[in-house]
Amino acid sequence: MTSVLRSPTERVRFLKFATVGLIGAVVDFGVMNLLMVFSSLSFVFAGTISFISAVASNFTWNRFWTYPESRSKNMFGQLGQFALVNAAGLLIRVPILKFGEPMLDNQLVKFPMFSNFHQFISHNGTLAFAVGIVMMWNFFVNRYWTYNDI
Repeated sequence: MTSVLRSPTERVRFLKFATVGLIGAVVDFGVMNLLMVFSSLSFVFAGTISFISAVASNFTWNRFWTYPESRSKNMFGQLGQFALVNAAGLLIRVPILKFGEPMLDNQLVKFPMFSNFHQFISHNGTLAFAVGIVMMWNFFVNRYWTYNDI
């Protein structure tokens, strides 16, 4: 990460990647919460669908804004690489959602002030943690593999 932060171009690129990640997080949280409210999907399944939605958004933004000079690669090949990196990210994410949410929820139930919305907090808190972990994985692997032509 040190070499990334030393180059002004790479710092701007990281900030763009983080902005794209923020947009992706809004898509992720929005889709997950809508699915949880308006469907009978499980948290893990809703979180997986929201993740795929965010990946589609992130690829589009990264391809055309964060790494516009990285178009020497075929778009579908690059999408394949991006999808593989994110599939690995999903393998990191699902266990965090599956096991982290019940642990957080069990802790929140102990506090009466959270009694009416402990699930909302545990779902979103767990998702926020998972998003942070997977974002770091995605940045470094995508920067040095998917977008290695710049």
